[in-house]
Amino acid sequence: MIDFFFHYGLFGLFLAGFLSGSIFPFNSESVLSLLIYSGFDVASCLVMATAGNAIGGISIYYLGYLGKMEWIEKYAKVKPEKIHAILPKLKQYGPMAATLSFVPIIGDVVILGLGFFRISPVLTLIFMTIGKFARYLVVVELIKIVM
Repeated sequence: MIDFFFHYGLFGLFLAGFLSGSIFPFNSESVLSLLIYSGFDVASCLVMATAGNAIGGISIYYLGYLGKMEWIEKYAKVKPEKIHAILPKLKQYGPMAATLSFVPIIGDVVILGLGFFRISPVLTLIFMTIGKFARYLVVVELIKIVM
């Protein structure tokens, strides 16, 4: 399957990043590594992987956005007063938590929650992109060490 993404070069890396950043489990780092080993421009690979992964993260944010407050009350048994009490802090500090979006499973839950509570999509996208970029930058630096 990695060959499919490699065949399409930077666009394939973008797609791999998107899948990896969305709810579909995928390892975009392997495609990134393969492209860099094959001589693709490192900066271009970093931009395409980050862009695809961030757009995949946006899809998770908007899945959360489709949620309803009644679901939290009904299934999580959380009273509306508690939810409304934490919303100001969540609105203030929540987007910064989006930098954790690169962490497997936890990152998806954070982004889903930010969407659910309709926390600033612009700030969420900015901090999410910073986190995803940092992860890919670390991967690129590790690749350079191995090369």
